[in-house]
Amino acid sequence: MSQKKIIIIGPAHPYRGGIANFNNSLAKAYKENGDHVQVFSFKLQYPSFLFPGKTQYEDSDPPKDIKIRSIINSINPWNWFNVVRAINNENPDYLVIRYWLPFMAPCLGTIARLVNSNIKILAITDNIIPHEKRFGDFSLTKYFIKSCDAFLTLSASVLDDLLKFTTSKEKIFIPHPIYDQFGEKIEKNTALANLDLNSEDKHLLFFGFVRKYKGLDLMLHAMSDKRVKKLGVKLIVAGEFYDNIEDYTSLINELDIESNIILRSDFIDESDVKNYFCASDMITQTYRTATQSGVTQIAYHFERPMLVTNVGGLAEIVPNNKVGYVTTQNPNDIADAIIDFYSNKREGEFVKNVSVEKSRFSWQSLIDGIESLILK
Repeated sequence: MSQKKIIIIGPAHPYRGGIANFNNSLAKAYKENGDHVQVFSFKLQYPSFLFPGKTQYEDSDPPKDIKIRSIINSINPWNWFNVVRAINNENPDYLVIRYWLPFMAPCLGTIARLVNSNIKILAITDNIIPHEKRFGDFSLTKYFIKSCDAFLTLSASVLDDLLKFTTSKEKIFIPHPIYDQFGEKIEKNTALANLDLNSEDKHLLFFGFVRKYKGLDLMLHAMSDKRVKKLGVKLIVAGEFYDNIEDYTSLINELDIESNIILRSDFIDESDVKNYFCASDMITQTYRTATQSGVTQIAYHFERPMLVTNVGGLAEIVPNNKVGYVTTQNPNDIADAIIDFYSNKREGEFVKNVSVEKSRFSWQSLIDGIESLILK
């Protein structure tokens, strides 16, 4: 097909976080395809009083050669009409709208309803049923879903959730592609030195924003297992706390594992991500609930073994005993996996398998999936 014109609607640089990173990478992939692509991002995403972190923005340089227009105000309906006018003026072949939270449904659903009828709309639905449920979620999500022509999910569980909202056959599951914007893999000892960590220690990593559904407490309980403490394993917790950090520091003290926990409780700059992943023996995601996670795809990029709990789409992405472990949420089971990993020296075996398995997660596969639905 000749060059296409695509608009992606969702957060992008300078907003931070996984969804913004995803949109930046998807736009880059379209650009490499020879398509004309723009990202319509937010000038106001969340009112500051609703945002749980320190800032919504990052300081890194913007992605090269990607046009990002920060024009959407999520809470101002008058603005939505202006955004619709801008979209119609561009007259794209189709829109890709990111949907991850019912709060965004009035804004995104209204824009989708008002654009010219010849513009097809595909929603990438990160979550249909949010991790942290609130009154009105169902009605808001239904409003958005009814405005779209096709749907792509990044986990099979979200594809199942879609059935509660639509009977459309125009939907597909494609795994989250690999994040590759954080630089190339570096030697473990180099990464440890960059982080001022002891190269003689064993290191696990818990990475990303800390919220209750991500189950850091489960990982802390696993770290208190006598067998794990005997091994002298250190857990690096790298990421900003959206929960009360004192709840976790109190638990660390209560479990008597202060010497086994390395807290780096600020937002991790993009340039530092490679150091945390490459310094770690295994990446841990002991989530209570999940759909999919960009953390696993960063781990694939840096060829790191993974330990995940059997929730949402995580087990679809991490074949058990091949690239890591899929466990229950029981801290004893998590500890068993950690013991097996170190006692049986499985890092080399898992790394080899990760390097093979990662080939199935490409951005081109995602674009092909989108266009198989939207360009019929």
